[in-house]
This record gives sequence, structure tokens and C-alpha cells, in this order.
Amino acid sequence: MPSSAKHAPLLLSHLSRQRVFAQLSAKSRDALAGQFTLERTAAGVTLLAQGQLPRRLGLILSGLVRLSDPDLNLSVQLEAGDLFGFGATPTPQLATWQAVAAADCDVAWLSAEVLTQLCSKHPQLAYFLPSLVPAGQPQAASAQQVSESSSALNLLGTPIRALIKRAPITLAPDTSIQDTAVLMRDLRISSVLLVEQGLLFGLVTDRDLRNRVVALKLDISRPVADIATMAPLTVSANSPAFEALLLMARHNIHHIPVMDGGTILGMITATDLTEQHSTSAVYLAGDIYKQTSLDGLRNISTRVRQLQQHLAAADASAYSTGHIITAITDAITTRLIHLAEAQLGPAPVDYVWVAAGSQARNEQTAKSDQDNCLILDDAFDEAVHGNYFKAFSKFVCDGLAECGYIHCPGDMMAMTDTWRQPRRVWAEYFRKWVDNPKPKSLMLTCVFFDLRAIHGQTELLDGLRQQVVQHTKSNSLFLAHMVSNALKHRPPLGMFGQITLSRGGDNPHTIDLKHTGIVPIVDLARVYALAAGVTVANTHDRLEVSAQAGEVTEQSARDLRGALGFLGKLRIAHQARQMAQGKAPDNFLALEELSNFERSHLKEAFSVVQTLQGVLGQRYAGGRF
Repeated sequence: MPSSAKHAPLLLSHLSRQRVFAQLSAKSRDALAGQFTLERTAAGVTLLAQGQLPRRLGLILSGLVRLSDPDLNLSVQLEAGDLFGFGATPTPQLATWQAVAAADCDVAWLSAEVLTQLCSKHPQLAYFLPSLVPAGQPQAASAQQVSESSSALNLLGTPIRALIKRAPITLAPDTSIQDTAVLMRDLRISSVLLVEQGLLFGLVTDRDLRNRVVALKLDISRPVADIATMAPLTVSANSPAFEALLLMARHNIHHIPVMDGGTILGMITATDLTEQHSTSAVYLAGDIYKQTSLDGLRNISTRVRQLQQHLAAADASAYSTGHIITAITDAITTRLIHLAEAQLGPAPVDYVWVAAGSQARNEQTAKSDQDNCLILDDAFDEAVHGNYFKAFSKFVCDGLAECGYIHCPGDMMAMTDTWRQPRRVWAEYFRKWVDNPKPKSLMLTCVFFDLRAIHGQTELLDGLRQQVVQHTKSNSLFLAHMVSNALKHRPPLGMFGQITLSRGGDNPHTIDLKHTGIVPIVDLARVYALAAGVTVANTHDRLEVSAQAGEVTEQSARDLRGALGFLGKLRIAHQARQMAQGKAPDNFLALEELSNFERSHLKEAFSVVQTLQGVLGQRYAGGRF
């Protein structure tokens, strides 16, 4: 209800005494008072649930309000005159904390939109509002976007089974196209599954009817199997919705059948995951695949930073953020490959475009360069095919650079002749690196052991990978050298456990979160994976699988995964703050950005890494001599 005449004097009294609104003139406060709504709430009632704080600002007129994070068991108590919600509550807590009436209370509410407009007219107010970007600075994410992103990202931990809205709609493959369209119209559905003898045969969507029937003037009496997607991609009912999101983003699809073993449970669509087209990786990837020029891709790539800001605001995990941001890189890469083939013609021999480094590990952030290579079929002949693949790889790598993924400073890219070779040459590369572990060989192994196929004949990489891990497994000399190389990256802890800051360079008095925090964990996980002979590339997954293989204890693997997740979130949040301020994102964190609670956890994370580096170093001590 709008502020009434009865409560107006009380509200104006609070506005004149509240340190934020006291900055306004009496006339401005009088006008503002009419924009508030008043609400009387009994003790114990939730005022704003998790994810709702970004929607509005609350001013406590009487009583008590408790802000809390139920997951971390943290809380603060506010009293009359205090503000909470959008603007007043710091951004890191905005998406995860909730507000509950600790006693009977009166609260005056101001919408996020009105507050934003107010601060655009009176920019001095933003000084007192930590989650509101001051006028003149780039807006990170609106209150509505933060709230909606938070809601969408809650699906990342939700089983796909919980999102199924109806039993599967199925037809026999020999059903006519016309009868299929009539059924879809009558049931108001956008897809139907083709099933034969209880087995999934294919998938037909409204897009198929448009593109494969209407546009081509196809006879609608023909069987619907003629226009179906055969053997469609599927997801397990018990998988998190996060996996469906990634599958849709990477393959530019919007419908996925949900399976429970061999049983079809239903269908999940992109709109089941999120309605937010602007901030969803699914829709962003879809927009990428619609681009027909490099200019279009360059323009759309600017939304990647916005996506990371929204993920940070919604408190997404580093694991989820890395996978989502990398899915967009994969989509841009794949679309550039399509454009290259459209310009140059189809490839003369089979190939697979392969990502290396953080893209291969699904650990990218908005601050990433490119590491990639090209594995060619052994039928490749330099004299006949060389010019094509040289132009092809240059088109893609230069295109990635135009989209913000700068050229690798070490030239580890497919456009470099050395890293564009037939499979047999790649096999020889790995054999030499493993058998002769010199410093450069170890560095190259670190880069190219982390590989993942992006586009093309994936079998070219799969066979090579299996061959390599069999050669490295239980190779104690090689592993000892890898350990020695890994131990060059140390967490910044002093003799008495205090955090040591950089003293010189371009970023003094900071911590390099990447090279002294995350990279040491990546290196440890890589060694565990090499020793266990496992082929997964993601660091979190490597730790889990390596523990199952006995290369590291379950407890140590959990500790390292926890440290990796914490450091990753610090890095993502740090970069989001920089981007919100119009700065280029980097990895150099000042301790002033952290709370005492976060600093304590940072020391613990570094201590975990330091301890396990020591354990691994002792295990392989002397093995390289």
C-alpha cells in the first residue's frame, strides 16, 4: 500500500535522520516519501527470501529485522533507521541472504527502479549504497537481472527429473508429417518423440516442421521420420539441470529427451531452464550460431563479460561458471569454423579442432587468451592440403582474437605450423616429451595434456589421448619431472602462515590468484591424472577420478576441490567488480577486497595446497635423478 498520511510524518522523520536520504533537500525528501510503500509485519515472517533482496530497498521504521545466509549460518540484526536490500546490502550477499522480521516491525519499501532513478539524479547517494553502481560508471547488472539470474542458476543443482512437466508425447516413426503437426498443435507442444518398440528413434520439433517441411515444400503425407533428428542427444533424469544447459549451449539445441536408463521419461526445453534470453548461455549460444559474419560474432562476444557478472551476482560456483563461460567460447569457436569452411570450402581431409589449456578444462573466465591446435588425418599431404589448413586455422584464430580471446603469447595455436599436424606427428610429439622430459617438454606436456575436441572427427583425439596416458601411467621418471615442474608454482604463504603480497611489478601488494592459487591445484591434479592414466581434463573432475583410482586420498581430493572452488569464486567475483567499474579484468587481488572471513579461508586454501605439494614432492623425491 502507498505511504498513508498517518505514517507520512514518521517516514519523513526517518528520511531526514537516515544518513543516505539526509543528503537530499527537504523538498526532494518530501517527493521521495510518496514513492515508498509501507508494510507492517509480524515477528518471524520472511520479508524477502533468498534471491529477492535485489528487488527493492527496505527502510526499517520500527522493530527489528534479521538478515541471514542460512547456508553459511551467518546473520546480522538491523534496527529502526537501518536500510537493507538493493543498494544497501553489499553485492556479494545480495543474492544469497534473506530478511526476516526478528520482531513486529514496520518497513518502508522503495523499488529498485525508483532508487536507481533517484541516484541518477543525485549521484552522491551512491557513495552510501555499495551494491548500486555510481552514475557515470558502467552498470554491472540491474536488480531484476541479479534476481532473475539467481533464480535461473538455482536450477544448476536441481535434478532434471524435477523439471519434467508432463509424460512424454510419442508417435510411431511412420506417422505422417501432417498428423504429427496436428497433434503438436492440439497439445500445444513444440516437440514430439518418435518411438519404436519402446526405444527412442528420433525427435521432431516445430523448427523441423518449419525448416524441413514448409520451407522445402515437402509432401506432408510422408512419414515424419523423414524430417526427424535421428538418435538425438539425451540426458539422464538424475543429472543436474546444469548438464542439460551445457548440452543445449554447446550443440545449439533447445529440446532434449530425458532418459531413465532405457526408459523415456519426458522432454526438457530451454525455457524449462531459464526464460532470461539475455543472460542465459543457451540463448547466447543460439545467437552466436545465427551470426553470418565476423562482425556479428565480435559484437555478440561482448556479452560474455556481462554473463560472468550475472553469474557472480547470482553466486554461481566456480565449477558452474567455468563450464558456462567455456561453453560460449566453444560456440564462438565452432561458428568461426563454420564461417571458415563457408569461405574456403569443405576440408580436404578429416580433422579435429582441439582446445588446450583452460578452455579444454572448462575453466575459462572472461579473462582468457586462446590455446588450441589442429590434429589432421594421416592422409594429410602438406603439398596438397597445406595451404587450405593454413588459411583455415588463421581465419579461426584471428577471429577468436577479434572476439576478445587474444593470441597465445607463446604461439600455441593452430595457426602456428608446429601445432597443425597429422595425428602421427602428434603421437611422436608426445612420445618425445615423455621420454625426454626437459624443461620445454614438461611445459608443452602441461599445455597439451589438457586437450578437448571442439569440432571435427573426435576419434582423431580420442585414440591419441589413450595412447598418451598409457605411456605416462606409472612412468616414475617422467612423473618425477612433472612433479618438480609443478612445484615451481607455490602458494603465497610466509614462514608463519601469513599471506605474502607481491612486492614489485605492475601489480604490487596483490595476490596473483591464477598463478599462485589456481595453477598449483591444476598442476597437482594433472600429475594425479597422469599417474592414474585418466583422460578427463577438468581439474575438479580429475581430483575426483584420481581419488577413486587411489592416486590421492579422498580427503585430500575433497580439500583441494574446496580450495579450488573458493579461489575460483574469489577470482570470478574480483573480475566482475573490475568489469562493473569499466576496468579490464585481471587476476591480481588486493586483500582490501576481502572480508576477514574470506581472508581466513584464503589462508586455509593456500595451506591445503602447500601441504599436498609437500606430500607429492616427498613421494617422488629423487625419482628424476
